[in-house]
Amino acid sequence: MRKETCEQQSPANTPPRRILAIWLAQLSVDRWRRCNAIARGEGADAVPTALITETAHGPRIDAVNDLGRAAGAAPGMMLADARTLCPDIAVAPSDQTGDLDFLEKLALWAQRWGPWSALDPPDGVLVDVSGAAHLFGGEVRLLEDVHTACAARGLAARAAIAPTAGAAWALAHFGAKTGSSELILACQDDAMRILADLPVAALRLDPNVLTVLRRLGLKSLGDLAAIAKGGSGFDGNVSEASGRDALKRRFRSKSPTANPLIRLDQLLGKVPEPLLPVIAQTMPLVQRRLMEPIRHRSLLDQVLSDLAADMARELEGKGEGARRLELGLWRVDGEVLVRKLELAAATRDAAHITRLFTNKLEDIDAGFGIEIVRLRASWSEPLALGQGDIETAAEQHGTSLAACIDRLKVRLGPEAVRRPIPHASHIPERAQVWVPPLEHQAASQDTLEFYRRPLKMLDKAEVISVLYASPDGYPQRFRWRGKVREVVRVEGPERIAPEWWRERSSVRLRDYYRIEDAKGQRYWIYRHGLADDGRGGMPAWYLQGLCA
Repeated sequence: MRKETCEQQSPANTPPRRILAIWLAQLSVDRWRRCNAIARGEGADAVPTALITETAHGPRIDAVNDLGRAAGAAPGMMLADARTLCPDIAVAPSDQTGDLDFLEKLALWAQRWGPWSALDPPDGVLVDVSGAAHLFGGEVRLLEDVHTACAARGLAARAAIAPTAGAAWALAHFGAKTGSSELILACQDDAMRILADLPVAALRLDPNVLTVLRRLGLKSLGDLAAIAKGGSGFDGNVSEASGRDALKRRFRSKSPTANPLIRLDQLLGKVPEPLLPVIAQTMPLVQRRLMEPIRHRSLLDQVLSDLAADMARELEGKGEGARRLELGLWRVDGEVLVRKLELAAATRDAAHITRLFTNKLEDIDAGFGIEIVRLRASWSEPLALGQGDIETAAEQHGTSLAACIDRLKVRLGPEAVRRPIPHASHIPERAQVWVPPLEHQAASQDTLEFYRRPLKMLDKAEVISVLYASPDGYPQRFRWRGKVREVVRVEGPERIAPEWWRERSSVRLRDYYRIEDAKGQRYWIYRHGLADDGRGGMPAWYLQGLCA
């Protein structure tokens, strides 16, 4: 491969586009090591380890360390299958949301090599390094700097540079492993000739599309390009044009991940590939560097009031309101005290912010004095400017709902104030969920129509002993809380099947009955399972609610 990079410039006197692709092959495992302060090959990483996610069919492996991969475990494998190969494999919970958040931070950090970067989930970053390679001594040294910087942070990385994002991605994942110069595709290079031996997986296609291509005998980019280069067929080559038309008919999707022709054209630069850059969002921050350290609470309250007023002006200038605030106190001895506050609704009321933080400063130990006080809004939302009616505002002397909720959360805890909302589930204990008090409820297309539900639902269904069951399946007599009750009226059954998309296949269905005893008391009971369902022994009976 040619080592020199593109020196030519376009007629507009702008440098040609150069994309840096960084592939973090073991992002989840590397982040697990960083979070637990584990060195590579030491401690918990000295044994085969897998990061797993619980699914309806059992634990599934999301990532494995080097020893686990050597033992035969692989991402996507069920944990039960992996234990047959390595019975002693250790497990730890996977955190895909945390991995994505970590990848976003890495994308911002990668802007040290170019003006903007984009995410390539789940384990990659793309950086535009057009016209920036000379700042690092050329593209070869730029790649070396990428590998050195990632290794210093405990990240296993492979990087490549090419004129398009697709070509850079292909080289980073499937390129030669001999040196950095082999992972650079210059503008004047014949991209198709250099990348022809790479597998079709280098086109970033869906797994089912890759399976179809392999069945068609198209295993490399060269095989696919030999058919796709026919164009419109005006040059008289009928076989090439017919081959491309055949691929078009088979892969009609307009989604790039499901169409190999679109991905191939993007790799060669014939079709543009839009990339969404990651933009750092600055958080409003105000602080005070005090001339003299303060130790008295009254002085700290005054500084806090001034910072709250400054924060209100900062938020007002951006047209935003704070939802989460962090107050940092730097003591003279170097210790930092942090108090966090999460609000029920966006606000920039300085007096309200001061009042809430006042309750959180009761246990502050100033030590030899506090010299720096900093207030930061780590979460803010748009809050439009408004001017209320002066007379109406003068008549309303009460506390707003949001302010009341904020005070309750400060006193009782952030998780103590919740409200229930309906949830789309026929399972009674899942028919509602608890959300923050002022969180907007997502709109649903239709209301879930239930059968009549009892007036009172027990927190947990209680087991009842059925003394005699009729041939139709419902009990004629049962014992609950030490008393025997005779059943005189029955309504049902209402059959509720298990939610197969979230539960194991061994979960049994339920048959609900509304019954009435001889004293006129009504109950809501259910039979858990059937006698011949093959999912356990004899069905059990439970009482879950009391009817009016």
